[in-house]
Amino acid sequence: MKKRLASALALVFGLLGCAEVEVANYASEKPELDLARYFNGTLDADGMFQDRSGKVVKRFHVVIAASWQGDTGTLDERFTYSDGSTQRRVWTVTRHDAHRYSGRADDVVGEAVGEARGNALRWKYAMALPVDGKVYEVDFDDWMFLMDDRVMLNRSVMSKFGFRLGEVTLSFRRRE
Repeated sequence: MKKRLASALALVFGLLGCAEVEVANYASEKPELDLARYFNGTLDADGMFQDRSGKVVKRFHVVIAASWQGDTGTLDERFTYSDGSTQRRVWTVTRHDAHRYSGRADDVVGEAVGEARGNALRWKYAMALPVDGKVYEVDFDDWMFLMDDRVMLNRSVMSKFGFRLGEVTLSFRRRE
């Protein structure tokens, strides 16, 4: 009997640990994130990729030229990695209503979907990532949190088939 109870409790706690945080949990948080206002002009970001063990594998700096026309935004991202290599990604972001967004970029598989509430944005998408001459489709679960008018923090969990591969951490700063 004790073994069954212990097994049942372990299952319940295991399932509770899998519950997802909802964007709506941040609805009352300030300052309120308006993507068109924040991603407008030039921004700098510094970030790192950590593998699943926590080891920092790559560090990078990004300069983002961002602009909006109506409900469509363009984020032209230029990456410079710590090894000297560079990369460019251009996002086209569409605002569907006060809370829902979608986005496309050349290396994004299909369409990214996002929801913003309060100071938070959750952005989910799959990306085609080249690794050692092969291309892998990797899932990203991005959470962005606006800290003030200039700073936003971003944490992305990368996974494949539900297995965590690593994390990307970024700090965005709007230029004055």
